[in-house]
Amino acid sequence: MMHTLSARQRTPLTLHALKGRLPALLGGERLGLLALLLLGILLLCLGLLGPLLAMLQKSLQDAEGAWVGVANFRHYLAEPALNRAIGNTLWLGGIITVLVVTIAFGYAYALTRTCMPAKGLFRLIGLIPILMPSLLPAISLVYWFGNQGMARDLLGGQSIYGPLGIVIGLGFWCFPHALMILVTALGHSDARLYEAARVLGTSPLRTFITVTLPGARYGLLGAAIAVFTLAICDFGVAKVIGGQFNVLATDIYRQVIGMQNFSLGAVASLLLLLPALLSFLLEHRVRRRMQEQVSARSVPYQPAPHRVRDTLALLWCSLWALAFLALLGMAVYGSLVQFWPYNLTLSLDHYRFDANSVYGWLPFANTLKLGALTALTGTGLIVLLAWAQEKGRHFAPLRQLFHLLAMLSLAVPGMVLGLGYIFFFNQPGNPLSALYGTLILLVLSCVVHYYTVGHMTALTALKQLPRELELVALSLRIPLRRAFLKITLPAMLPALLEIVVYLFVNAMTTTSAVIFLYSSDSVLAAVAVLNMEDSGNTAAAAAMATLITLTAAGVKLLELLIGRALRRRTQRWREAT
Repeated sequence: MMHTLSARQRTPLTLHALKGRLPALLGGERLGLLALLLLGILLLCLGLLGPLLAMLQKSLQDAEGAWVGVANFRHYLAEPALNRAIGNTLWLGGIITVLVVTIAFGYAYALTRTCMPAKGLFRLIGLIPILMPSLLPAISLVYWFGNQGMARDLLGGQSIYGPLGIVIGLGFWCFPHALMILVTALGHSDARLYEAARVLGTSPLRTFITVTLPGARYGLLGAAIAVFTLAICDFGVAKVIGGQFNVLATDIYRQVIGMQNFSLGAVASLLLLLPALLSFLLEHRVRRRMQEQVSARSVPYQPAPHRVRDTLALLWCSLWALAFLALLGMAVYGSLVQFWPYNLTLSLDHYRFDANSVYGWLPFANTLKLGALTALTGTGLIVLLAWAQEKGRHFAPLRQLFHLLAMLSLAVPGMVLGLGYIFFFNQPGNPLSALYGTLILLVLSCVVHYYTVGHMTALTALKQLPRELELVALSLRIPLRRAFLKITLPAMLPALLEIVVYLFVNAMTTTSAVIFLYSSDSVLAAVAVLNMEDSGNTAAAAAMATLITLTAAGVKLLELLIGRALRRRTQRWREAT
């Protein structure tokens, strides 16, 4: 006897039908997604909101913990020396922003709008500073223009210890951040606009003013915001070469470490947080405008050879590339010189940290551990939580809250976060106080501090995956978690590798985020560089900074090699879509 199939059984399981049944098929996975979202919110509340609220509370108390309201703010703003640090910080941020964005725009224009030779090499050189701690350019400037510097006469009697040194050192360190934004902005221009200008007989100068600059305005604004935020929040350059020129970052360090005045340190941290937070909000708005500016019908601009323009572009890039290499090369050279400037014999004595440092090789070993733990733990959390945010469609309020917290971490300067960790994790009665001074807390601070960029990278990679891959997996009754391991994760491998290297390099080079959190057992290489330079052992500090840079560069090179192989093996589906 033949059994007739019902109408429902005869209906094929099409992709359209699956879209309607998707919520039901996901029902068994909702609890896991909910747990991941709650885990992410808890992590960021403990690692971000809790420390910030504890710091706000401390700023409203006196040294004994009694409530004084805004008296600390009035006292800070009434002190001429302390108040001057605010003006110095904003003034330096403005000067560095104008100089760096101007230079980086010309550099990015040469890379994207000319046919000059060796573009890849110049781009690589322009990105080198991102692999080094901010202390290294400051140390190099001491060797070049310090009291016994090789080229101190070139300053015309001006001292490098002060605003001049801070501007040069921070400008060098901030440059690659502006360059990456401007290369992206200038690289997505619409060739149709330039063709229209050519047909109308518009001069090259007028075309630049009416087409190029308006098209890159959001990139210019985004680069300016990024540079300004980095310049006002950095601690290392101002500490090494700032002299008596006070800025908010060094004032926070002096109030907390030098004077043990935690209340005024909290006040200074909140004052530093305000411009950083405003810059973050403005940058978020600018990024949305940049995305809206891209059109699906745009035609990529391809520059045509022009001898005069290409020659000028080559000269411009060569000038700044030589300056970057000179700063990096001098730090390496200074680490190899026996006794500057009296015995210039090359030697590896300064790399024997067991003999010339109280900590020996422990800081470098701790830094490698911190980088590895931050990269592995942070990448795992970022990918899982980004996946939960993308797939947990039935938890809209939780997803929005988590995304807000994930984006907020970018707006908090490292020193502000580190000081907040003191008030939050070093409080009597806090069950998490046992973490203070341990490597675990340093890992948490680095993961939280650099969470936003990794989160955005993971979300972008997830959104690029075709929806049909998930629907086909559901049609085969593959559980969501297994589809994540077998389909989503392999397709995300290049982006995952980028997150790993980003977290590793930043954990290796950071100073401000960990300066208040280490103990004698968890001291880091960047902190050791600061301490060695502070004690006058500049050569050993240069050696340790060089090791950090070489390690970060080696890991980045390994990423490029592995990433190329991964893209060939895991991204073939893009060619078919």
